[in-house]
Amino acid sequence: MMKRSLYTLVFLVLLSCTSNTIYKKPDDLIPKDSMVMILKDLYIANSARNHKTCKEQKYEDAYAHFIYEKYKIDTIRFSSSNRYYTSDLWAYKEMLGQVKKELDTLIKQKQKEYKLSDNSEFEDSEEKELEKLDNN
Repeated sequence: MMKRSLYTLVFLVLLSCTSNTIYKKPDDLIPKDSMVMILKDLYIANSARNHKTCKEQKYEDAYAHFIYEKYKIDTIRFSSSNRYYTSDLWAYKEMLGQVKKELDTLIKQKQKEYKLSDNSEFEDSEEKELEKLDNN
């Protein structure tokens, strides 16, 4: 009888630990497409923190602030919207998949731009070298 009570108690504790809580939708909820763009910008800003110089140390906390200004939101609105979206893990995973897709597209675009500018610089310097050889 004691073991049975103990098993029942452990089962109830484990059952109560699982959370299927979906928070109440905030009145000022940020739309999903805007939230995806905000999250993308926050990921970019977060990665920029890793590449800052000593002089930029004092601006470390300003990255998110600039993003909030860009989208005309405040930290409270972002936090409440983010909490609401994260309460539904499958929907949030889908949103993060969209963020990843946006970032991958941006990376590919920047790589193309870099390759184009890098090649044109190389071609320009190569042409100058050939002109020097022709003139001599």
